[in-house]
Amino acid sequence: MTIDPVDLVRELVRRPTVSGDPRPQRDLIGVLTEVVGAQAPHLRRTDGEDRDHPWTLLATPTDPARPRLLFACHVDTVPAADAAHWQRDPFGADAEDGRVWGRGGSDMKAGLVAAAAAVAAADPEVPVGLLLTSDEEIGSHGAAVAAQALAGTPTGAVVVPEATGNEVVLGHRGALWLAVRAAGRAAHGSTPHLGHNAVLDLVAVLARAGAPGGAGLPLATEPFLGTETWNPGVIAGGTVPNVVPDAAEVVVDMRTVGDGAALQAWWRGQPEVSEVEVRVDLPPLRTDADDPWVRALPARVRAEPATYFTDGSVLGPLAAGAPVVVWGPGTPAVMHARDEYVEVAELEQAVRVFGEVVSRWR
Repeated sequence: MTIDPVDLVRELVRRPTVSGDPRPQRDLIGVLTEVVGAQAPHLRRTDGEDRDHPWTLLATPTDPARPRLLFACHVDTVPAADAAHWQRDPFGADAEDGRVWGRGGSDMKAGLVAAAAAVAAADPEVPVGLLLTSDEEIGSHGAAVAAQALAGTPTGAVVVPEATGNEVVLGHRGALWLAVRAAGRAAHGSTPHLGHNAVLDLVAVLARAGAPGGAGLPLATEPFLGTETWNPGVIAGGTVPNVVPDAAEVVVDMRTVGDGAALQAWWRGQPEVSEVEVRVDLPPLRTDADDPWVRALPARVRAEPATYFTDGSVLGPLAAGAPVVVWGPGTPAVMHARDEYVEVAELEQAVRVFGEVVSRWR
């Protein structure tokens, strides 16, 4: 039995695996493991023990001291919250116009299938593995748990088959998500002077954060990764219109080129801020374009980094200096968007080139 990539992508897209819900993610990992195992029963399976953030590694039965080529794939997706506005059922997995349509097609079930096909077809003597992780979209939680469990395992290179149009991408900025809170004093809405409005405190901080001329956030720049960004993605405060809010919170998404310490210090140093909670803290990823393995890859190397973060952030330390690339089928512009799809031609190309890379690995 061989894996039919299009049929398998359609099967996976039909299964909603939204981040934060471990059961469907665990079930999909099980389905994929059965499919790969049917073609390659020699693969050794290692399952994570964390029920909230499942992960599984399928690896060839080679000498564990040999550095492994690792394909790292997350199984979760963002929600299809606006499904009524899609042209097709987000989980219908329609195959039309040379595309498979549906949530997760590009991000990243097509890359997952291409990697699975390559590992399933690998010579059992070649040290290669398929790592299946959960909850990447909300902070790479599954990969973080897996990286701890696999620490010390020799890793020679990592492919993260996110949607890059099958071009090799050598890095991306990190992610620092902070919940920034302000504390006020409640009062009747008709006498606001008797209270202290926490929402207005946060408004002042946010205005200051974006101020030009050095007063705002200390956004750093790195030659390849570019300039750090910030986005106040969620803000909440108050209970009813006629009560002065005594608490407010904004969750800020910052994409970082360093360790984020200066950004955290800025938020904590604002006089209106009562508390800062770190929700996500992922380091940036960068691989040298002159690495010999990278130079030999059968694909164009993109000159720009990815705009999004990947599990490569937490798997970089596991690789211990080995190259980590983002490289897979799919269209970045439709990731997280309505009417997501993947081009069948890109999927089939990824199966071929991943298989070629596996066959060269020693």
